[in-house]
Amino acid sequence: MESFGTVGTVLGCSAGIAVCGLVFAAYKLGILYQLFHKTETQSPRHGGESVAEVLRAHGVKYVFTLVGGHISPILVACEKVGIRIVDTRHEATAVFAADAVARLSGTVGVAAVTAGPGLTNTVTAVKNAQMAESPLLLIGGAAGTLLQGRGALQDIDQMSLFKPLCKFCASIRTIREIVPTVRRALAIAQSGTPGPVFIEFPIDTLYPYHLVSKEFGVKNPPKGLMGKIVSWYLSNHLMNLFAGAWETRDVSPLPVDIPQATDDQVQRCIELVSRAKKPVILLGSQATLPPTPVDDIRKALEDLGIPCFLGGMSRGMLGKDSPIHIRQNRRDALKEADLVLLAGTVCDFRLSYGRVLNRRSKIIAVNRDKTQLLKNSDMFWKPTIAIQGDAGSFLVQLSKGLKGHRCPEEWPQSLKAGDVTKENVNRAKADEKTEHHLNPLNVLHRVDELMAEDSIIVADGGDFVGSAAYIMRPRGPMRWLDPGAFGTLGVGGGFALGAKLCRPESEVWIVYGDGSLGYSVAEFDTFTRHKTPVIAVVGNDACWSQISREQVPILGSNVACGLAFTDYHIVADGYGGKGYLIGREDEDRLSNIIRQAQKETQEGKAILLNVLIGKTNFREGSISV
Repeated sequence: MESFGTVGTVLGCSAGIAVCGLVFAAYKLGILYQLFHKTETQSPRHGGESVAEVLRAHGVKYVFTLVGGHISPILVACEKVGIRIVDTRHEATAVFAADAVARLSGTVGVAAVTAGPGLTNTVTAVKNAQMAESPLLLIGGAAGTLLQGRGALQDIDQMSLFKPLCKFCASIRTIREIVPTVRRALAIAQSGTPGPVFIEFPIDTLYPYHLVSKEFGVKNPPKGLMGKIVSWYLSNHLMNLFAGAWETRDVSPLPVDIPQATDDQVQRCIELVSRAKKPVILLGSQATLPPTPVDDIRKALEDLGIPCFLGGMSRGMLGKDSPIHIRQNRRDALKEADLVLLAGTVCDFRLSYGRVLNRRSKIIAVNRDKTQLLKNSDMFWKPTIAIQGDAGSFLVQLSKGLKGHRCPEEWPQSLKAGDVTKENVNRAKADEKTEHHLNPLNVLHRVDELMAEDSIIVADGGDFVGSAAYIMRPRGPMRWLDPGAFGTLGVGGGFALGAKLCRPESEVWIVYGDGSLGYSVAEFDTFTRHKTPVIAVVGNDACWSQISREQVPILGSNVACGLAFTDYHIVADGYGGKGYLIGREDEDRLSNIIRQAQKETQEGKAILLNVLIGKTNFREGSISV
């Protein structure tokens, strides 16, 4: 009898396992979902419409793209709901433009590219956005859900490629997943430390049922049982793909999680700053992130009266001629400071990994990202207080807590005096004659003097741009765009495109090296077609000078560093812009040429100033903090 009971138990367990297996299989195949949710086979709607609805609900105004059949439904649907589609000449430019929009608008920048090579072309730009902490959504096409891994056109493992670069990656498997997945991705992009997110859309999740169903038909199915199984599987997959696709779903933004300093942490910092005699603030790009308006941060800094070194997107935070904005002699100031506040600034190569900080100084570090907050603190520096939180809102809280207290005025005054002395020396170098062509420092000073007060400066290059960082002065917050810590060349065309769309009333200046120009000069076609007139100043010395400057004396060869004095101005003409060649014979009328360029951009022309420059001995450090 016991053996019969054991057999019954085993059979009962086996039956239970079988039932569970069948239920799980029914769940995975979508059979259970289809019992309660209808597949509307006659509907003309497609998945691209769901993407457009969510983007519109999140305030997205632009989608940057290089068109491909995999993503056409998204582009068409976005255009229909009023989202402007801006097509570029390279996928990397599309991502760079979305990055610029994210930085300047406080929303998520969006780029959409086709499968395979379309996506691989974006890798550098996505990595740059990751390191620059820009909230960005990359939409990618993909092979159909049943064809992935089977040798379909442009089919590669895209998810593995982007998982190391993005905060969130997802592959859409059914149309009903689109709305919740896009909502989640947009929230993640902005939460914590902002960054890029990636969603791939297999082509059969984007086109309407009547087109997709044609691709699922098997012309010569196997005979017998196997044929019936294959036909059933394909039919079920198709029905599950569209099941519940057009049910009403919430498309509104999800809450965004932003870390904040605690009241106790702020109070401890108030006590430290109130006792400091020689405090210094190093402000990084992260301090400009939402939700705190940059004007509130600027007022907080002015109320504190503490001398500030500004880097990255925070350049221009204090205007052109603030008494507390210090531009020169940072290393000396840090040695003398008794308190240093790192507000979104990281102790990486730009601060010599923390070695420039005085070990006797009190150090307050504020950063949303724990890894960046403590980078190299195990070797070269130690924070007195480390706060994982938003730098902008922290500065506002700190200023409120120190109301009535100001940094001793003789400290910023002494640093400002050093600024004036060094800048006078640099200005004198600009007046020197170079052996050939124009002095690049003089060219940059002329541009700085003549550019409009609302100008946005885009930095894309090495040697020439490094000089520009110490000469050109952004007039206000959010008016300087450089790649950030990754030091990427080629951002110029995309950054300028995004900037001009966000601020159409502003002059947008691209400062190019002649080497970096090669990456995005084709975007003059984009500027022309999309009526986004910008002014590009190209420092043309026919050389990768930043490399040559060290390679030649160390290794004795200029191999691979030499370029030519190419007629880039003619290239701009060919793309529908207007180019000017400027050499030494034009020195006396340089200011007039710049004014003419400004006038022509107001009339809708994108301008390229091809400036032939000579060599100087002016050298400064990194352009980004």
